[in-house]
Amino acid sequence: MAKTKLHAYPLIVCFLGGLFFFVASSAVCQENNGFVSDPGFNERLRPPVRFLHDDHNEAAGLHDCAACHHLYEDGIKIEGNMSVGMACSECHISGKSDTLLDLIRAYHLQCRGCHIQEKAGPITCGQCHRK
Repeated sequence: MAKTKLHAYPLIVCFLGGLFFFVASSAVCQENNGFVSDPGFNERLRPPVRFLHDDHNEAAGLHDCAACHHLYEDGIKIEGNMSVGMACSECHISGKSDTLLDLIRAYHLQCRGCHIQEKAGPITCGQCHRK
C-alpha cells in the first residue's frame, strides 16, 4: 500500500507544476488572455476590451510597432524609438504632466483615431467594450 502512495507523488507534482506554468504564463502575456490589460486600469466603468494583438496587426497590415507603441519627448514623437514592453500607464497617468493624456483618453485616441482614419474597426463604446 505504501508503494502505491509513492507512485502517486510524481504524478501530483507534475500536475501541480503544469497547472502553475499554465496560470503563470497566462498572466504574463496579454495575447494569451485576449484582453487589453494595464496596471493603470484600477476601476472599470465598462467591460474590458477583447484584443488579440497579433491577429489585429495581421488583419490591419501593421508591421511598425511604433505605430501604437510610441515614445514622446516634450510633446514630440521620437522616431525610431518604441515603448514595446512598457505599460501605457507608465507615461499616461492622470496628473503626471499637463502635456500627457490620461490613460483612458490615450487608448481611445490611439485606437478610435486609427479606426476612424482607416475607416475600419470599431468606433463606438459597445463595439469594443462588450459584456
